[in-house]
Amino acid sequence: MARTRTYSDLRCFTTFEERFEYLKLVGEVGRETFGYDRWVNQRFYKSREWKTLRDYVIFRDQGCDLGVPGYELRFGLLIHHMNPVTVEDIEHGSEEILDPNFLITTSLRTHNAIHYGSAGGLPIRPVSRSLGDTTLW
Repeated sequence: MARTRTYSDLRCFTTFEERFEYLKLVGEVGRETFGYDRWVNQRFYKSREWKTLRDYVIFRDQGCDLGVPGYELRFGLLIHHMNPVTVEDIEHGSEEILDPNFLITTSLRTHNAIHYGSAGGLPIRPVSRSLGDTTLW
């Protein structure tokens, strides 16, 4: 049985790496959730209710990847359901799919890494430099 991931729990992790580890879907990679029923979730993601919630989550997370300051996203923001959504969730109007406690802002790269388990392509925080610092990166 998969664990339920929440924004409340995610906030306990302060670094990008810790948050990624909390969210990654180990063992669930490639599990089909929609397949030929893809139209179901596409209709949901075009709804006014989703768009309003999406704006709220982006604002709450300050437009940062996984809500971590220093990982600001200028474009291509996605809202990730921390717990995989099924056709049944959408068809039966599960409350969890519209609850911000189960959502987080991500980039496409981070979103794909969460689903497919590779941290190799994740963003790294820029090295802080200071006056007189002559050490190469």
